[in-house]
Amino acid sequence: MPHVVLEFSAGLEQSHDFQAICEELYTVLAEHEEFDAPTLKIRAMPIPYSHIGTDPQTFIHASLLLMQGRDERTRAELNAIILDVLTAVAPTVGSITVWDVEMNRATYAKRLAT
Repeated sequence: MPHVVLEFSAGLEQSHDFQAICEELYTVLAEHEEFDAPTLKIRAMPIPYSHIGTDPQTFIHASLLLMQGRDERTRAELNAIILDVLTAVAPTVGSITVWDVEMNRATYAKRLAT
C-alpha cells in the first residue's frame, strides 16, 4: 500500500530518466522489511511552475504515504533511504526533500482489478 509520489521541476525529465528513478526506488524500498513489494506504488510528475530559494532553481520532492502505525524511527529511516536514492541519481538538482504522510486506515479506500 505505500505510495511514493515524486514531484519535480518541469524540464528535469530532459536530463533525468524518471522511469528509471521510479524503478530504482521500487527496487530499494521493496527490499525493506516494512513493505510487501506488490503493494508498493511509485509515481512521478513534473510541476510546471515553481520558485525555490536556492540555485539552481530545480527540485525533487518525495512524499511517502504510509498507513498509520509506523514509529518515528522507521519513518525517518524510510525517508533517509529515499533521500539517498534521489541524491545519488540527481546530484545536481538544487533541492531534494522527502516527507512522510500517515494515512488513516479507517478512511483509506481502494479498488484493485480482479
